[in-house]
Amino acid sequence: MVMVERVEAIYQDVVKRNPGEVEFHQAVKEVLECLGPVLVKYPDFTEAKIIERICEPERQTIFRVPWQDDRGEVQINRGFRVQFNSALGPYKGGLRFHPSVYLGIIKFLGFEQIFKNSLTGLPIGGAKGGSDFDPKGKSDNEVMRFCQSFMTELWRIIGEHTDVPAGDIGVGGREIGYLFGQYKRLTNKFEAGVLTGKGLVYGGSQVRTEATGYGCTYFVEEMLKGKKNGLKGKKVVVSGSGNVAIYTLEKVHQLGGKVIAMSDSNGVIVDERGCNIETIQQLKEVERRRIKDYCDYHRHAKYIHGGNIWDVPCDVAMPSATQNEVTGKDAKKLVKNGCIAVGEGANMPTTPDGVQVFLSAGVLFGPGKAANAGGVATSALEMQQNAGREAWGFEETDAKLHQIMKNVYQLCSEAADEFGSPGNFVVGANIAGFIKVARAMSAHGLV
Repeated sequence: MVMVERVEAIYQDVVKRNPGEVEFHQAVKEVLECLGPVLVKYPDFTEAKIIERICEPERQTIFRVPWQDDRGEVQINRGFRVQFNSALGPYKGGLRFHPSVYLGIIKFLGFEQIFKNSLTGLPIGGAKGGSDFDPKGKSDNEVMRFCQSFMTELWRIIGEHTDVPAGDIGVGGREIGYLFGQYKRLTNKFEAGVLTGKGLVYGGSQVRTEATGYGCTYFVEEMLKGKKNGLKGKKVVVSGSGNVAIYTLEKVHQLGGKVIAMSDSNGVIVDERGCNIETIQQLKEVERRRIKDYCDYHRHAKYIHGGNIWDVPCDVAMPSATQNEVTGKDAKKLVKNGCIAVGEGANMPTTPDGVQVFLSAGVLFGPGKAANAGGVATSALEMQQNAGREAWGFEETDAKLHQIMKNVYQLCSEAADEFGSPGNFVVGANIAGFIKVARAMSAHGLV
């Protein structure tokens, strides 16, 4: 009871010190709620104030990003990089370009990244960055000018041994290319390991594009295997239609499942025959069109404008769009319709009450910091290849990713069992991720 009160006091102090950052508060609360038994077993963590230190970023940078649009008008955005924890290795985490970005979003993502990166077993710390810039509707030249201005500030605090950004929402291969080009120009160095998610022709890794979607699907398959089940024959719904959703679709189909619904911010498509990946890729990655246009190619499919994808009956749900997209009400609908497993492809896409609904109903639930760790894991593999001047093949890299996701599942399962919550991968992921970082922080002394 004393330990619970101590953890609650730490959380209240975090809220007080970081007013208005509700997503960050939510992420911290979810982790802290799991740590009481850990502090009982490892009192040294309490004495060294590990939790208090891990909740405070090592460094936060906010900067102005001026750029000129195609009409010649000057635009000004705000850029962020929160370098949260480097106990396990150089800071590692993506960049998000989206109008919703503010400091609280970046801190939530960076805090989650600490534990996600820890679970991969690879030597990478936790960070996140981005801007409130919206790439939608912008020309390639406008995106390039913005990225060059953004990197003109960011380059001072990153490096292959310091901080290695990657992509996230709004930052794909095009943006990474522009960012890398400007970094190379400013530093006069071809430092391939400074960014991940690069194109294959200039130091990128096979499978990096597919990694988050593939990895999440591998994690769900491991959860189902734990119950002597699998994805074969399962109906799956995947929210979103970006990178994570597309390659979740591909891997689900490879493992014998069938994705019957996908979405974007305007609506939902339902294709009971199974969504066609080539069509989705053409629409979203090449033509940058809306999901509704899928029905132009597949007349049997149905489009629901403004629809809720979680109303579509399924065996497996894989939220892969953005934070807090699955509410408690949505979770109840999914359970009622027979959903037996959930894998979070996005970061914190399920609200706390939604998580509780799933856990109470016995639904297998893979939290984002475990289930979507495949993206950053393959980024770390890209860093390895850059450091060794190597380029691995697709099958080799995919096999490494698959093994990493099996290990992540095993870590979460074992930690949940050890601390009295068998089958609860939320508890398992938070505890397993925390303990490794805490031990490293203890070994480094008071820094």
